[in-house]
Amino acid sequence: MKENMVIEDFQQLKALSDPLRANMMMHLVMKAYTGQQLSEIMGIPRGKLHYHLKDLEKNKLIEIVKTEEKNGIMQKFYQAVATDFQISGELLPHKKEVEDTTRQIMYSILERAKHKVKTAPNHAFESKEPNEGPLERGFISSTLQVAVSEEQFKQWKEKYYQLLEELQQMEEQTDGLKKNYYITTLGFQTDEMDGE
Repeated sequence: MKENMVIEDFQQLKALSDPLRANMMMHLVMKAYTGQQLSEIMGIPRGKLHYHLKDLEKNKLIEIVKTEEKNGIMQKFYQAVATDFQISGELLPHKKEVEDTTRQIMYSILERAKHKVKTAPNHAFESKEPNEGPLERGFISSTLQVAVSEEQFKQWKEKYYQLLEELQQMEEQTDGLKKNYYITTLGFQTDEMDGE
């Protein structure tokens, strides 16, 4: 799986702008699934899901990463071709479609995060000490709304991405017992501050 893929084709952009397909992609970025497994996870009839899998595969957004025989039936495991998708500047004449696709991807990220919160073990949110501070907690959560320049936001994002890269390197360097953590970040411009 590639780390990054640039969407350069209008048909790929259209395929990702569909809410169901964007949601499917959120699952397939994380792990390989068969059509049956994805159907059960998402609560969607297998026939309907299969149609969308084929369209994503046709547009080279997902691929078959392995096959496995089970009860005489060959199962295909699909996975996204990259962990991150960016939209090419060549598609900017299709401004509305680019905006719709980006917004749909953000909705899907939020839905995936909601699912992760719902299915996380109870101990993930337990306090170990009364009045414990943010650094003592086994989780991190925050919401922040600020007014800064576009350049300042860009500088902050650069530092943030460096921190994410550092965290990924820690994962590779850790031996022994590891615990899984799920991190979601969204940041975008708004028209006004809350309460204004």
